[in-house]
Amino acid sequence: MSSDHSMLFHLSLHFFGFNMDVLLTLLLGLLVSFLGQLPLGNLNIIATQIGLEENFKKAWLFSIGAAIVEMIYLRIALSGMNWVVAHQTFFTILNWVAILLFLTLGILSFTMAHKQAADKKTILLNNKINRFVLGVTMSAVNPVQIPFWFTWGITLINAGLLYPNNLDYNMFTIGAGTGTIAGLAVYIHAGNRIAKKLKASNKGMNKFMGAVFIFTALIQLYKVVIVPMMK
Repeated sequence: MSSDHSMLFHLSLHFFGFNMDVLLTLLLGLLVSFLGQLPLGNLNIIATQIGLEENFKKAWLFSIGAAIVEMIYLRIALSGMNWVVAHQTFFTILNWVAILLFLTLGILSFTMAHKQAADKKTILLNNKINRFVLGVTMSAVNPVQIPFWFTWGITLINAGLLYPNNLDYNMFTIGAGTGTIAGLAVYIHAGNRIAKKLKASNKGMNKFMGAVFIFTALIQLYKVVIVPMMK
């Protein structure tokens, strides 16, 4: 093998290995985010409802808006871990805002379910807010993403699966955003089919969403009040 061919061969191996590392980091972010999105929660229930009551296009707009905010939160958690630790008061306030918002939405959902006709839209969708903006808003007031990604970031870095540099952080964040959209897509399409087969009414879905909102608020309240007392 000539020296030129040998150099080209080694450069190709280096380039291929580099891209494999980047691809694996992206896939790691996608996998963690996708699995984290599968448990029942506010965002996936709302995405399901938009697909059911409106159309898939608006549900996807909601999902993209939610994913963008999650990517911002993730990038903050990765590159500003010291800042996150030093500004716990800010996230405590955000947690309380989320608790009050989810409790309010839960109570209003049950109230509307009691009063509404069966074909009326669920409370969160009975408005003209752009669904992309709704996704951004609902994701922004969901501070549970910060400790989720903070914990995963520390764990993956310590395990040597994620390297503390901008390239890895960016690829992991892109993968996570893709995983969030993929997880929400499961609810948009599969949830839509299940709800139609069960012939679930909007009134029943309002009650279900109300229960999810209140349950989420109670979980957040437990984390904000009870968990610190146990330490």
